[in-house]
Amino acid sequence: MDILSASGAAYLVAALLFILALAGLSRHESAVQGWGYGVAGMTLALAATVLRVTDVAPAASVIVLVSAVAVGAVVGLWAARRVEMTGMPELIALLHSFVGLAAVLIGWNGHLEAGSHADGIHHAEVFIGVFIGAVTFTGSVVAFLKLSARMKSAPLMLPGKNAVNVGALAAFVVLTVLYVVTPALGLLIAVTVLALALGWHLVASIGGGDMPVVVSMLNSYSGWAAAASGFLLQNDLLIVTGALVGSSGAYLSYIMCKAMNRSFLSVIAGGFGIEAGPSGDQDHGEHREVSAEETAELLLSASSVVITPGYGMAVAQAQYPVAELTRLLQEKGVDVRFAVHPVAGRLPGHMNVLLAEAKVPYDIVLEMDEINDDLSATDVVLVIGANDTVNPAATDDPDSPIAGMPVLRVWEAGNVVVFKRSMAAGYAGVQNPLFFRENSQMLFGDAKTRVDEIVGALSRVPA
Repeated sequence: MDILSASGAAYLVAALLFILALAGLSRHESAVQGWGYGVAGMTLALAATVLRVTDVAPAASVIVLVSAVAVGAVVGLWAARRVEMTGMPELIALLHSFVGLAAVLIGWNGHLEAGSHADGIHHAEVFIGVFIGAVTFTGSVVAFLKLSARMKSAPLMLPGKNAVNVGALAAFVVLTVLYVVTPALGLLIAVTVLALALGWHLVASIGGGDMPVVVSMLNSYSGWAAAASGFLLQNDLLIVTGALVGSSGAYLSYIMCKAMNRSFLSVIAGGFGIEAGPSGDQDHGEHREVSAEETAELLLSASSVVITPGYGMAVAQAQYPVAELTRLLQEKGVDVRFAVHPVAGRLPGHMNVLLAEAKVPYDIVLEMDEINDDLSATDVVLVIGANDTVNPAATDDPDSPIAGMPVLRVWEAGNVVVFKRSMAAGYAGVQNPLFFRENSQMLFGDAKTRVDEIVGALSRVPA
């Protein structure tokens, strides 16, 4: 078997391993195994690529390739060891931008190498690849800036923003036809600038509360950008991998849109969820405060407790004391469960990963649809760092920016204790009437510190 055939066979095996990785990562119990399949597939793909380049390229090209892989591995390991779980969403958004930028560079290289001698299909591949890649690049950069608080999370509302998006897409279609007929460099420059501006506008128009959906959407875009690069490079593995990432990201976005009562098409168009005006100026009354010791007494008198985590728990690194709190309450005969909203945190599955990291049993971590109807029969709900996902304005206020979004109905429980640093609005910029309800109390301060205090108070009580 020659090197070309061997690398092709390796690509096929790597593609199958990537499919197995996706299947494994879909469940908690098989996630580690799925991760192993993914690592094996990528290792095999890289080795096959180096082998193929060694066969057809001069030694200098092989040295450049191996050096690039080594540098990328070092940077990747450094970033993985350095990043906290709270910084994972913006890191993923940044990684998506690299995929988009790579697609743009590959497209430009395809134009410069082929010039006007290639056929119309090649010209279309170049143009479409550059467009998708550029949209992914700037869109991901804006997502990174918003998630890392380097840019305001409020949506950008340009006059006629929908007309701007539609006009940009129409211009892309016209430019594509012109480029296929006459592949002029000026047309490629024009579509690159157009796509960069469109990607920036699409994500800038989306509010901070909807950023988890944006991350999954950009994941899909990066997949299609990779697939487009695969067509240009005639690389079957890149096509298959890009299609897997693109389709799975699109499906995840669709699932999350259903969970948030949003239109999938409006996500693709950008700027969904901002039709209604802000609703933060109402006078909701006075809130009540509670201490950690009083919260411990409330938990001891309860027979059922539900813990609702949010991004604030991640920021405070409170998942470990929360796991200890869960263990103590279970030892004292209290039924403890977790209620996780589909978009809790700023990344799909963010809270599930944090809880798994702290060794919270999988079987007591329930999704919103599984536990929402049980909240009315729950004695105490602890809301730890969550805000928009437990906001009754979503169901009660048609003028709220989050109106219609399914939320955890924690206010139906007997008692609600909300862990927050202050009375500030959540990431979506919407005030939460839950804080002022008669059965709600506020426990202010760092979530980790407060949970540690509750754990200490419970530990002093005989079993």
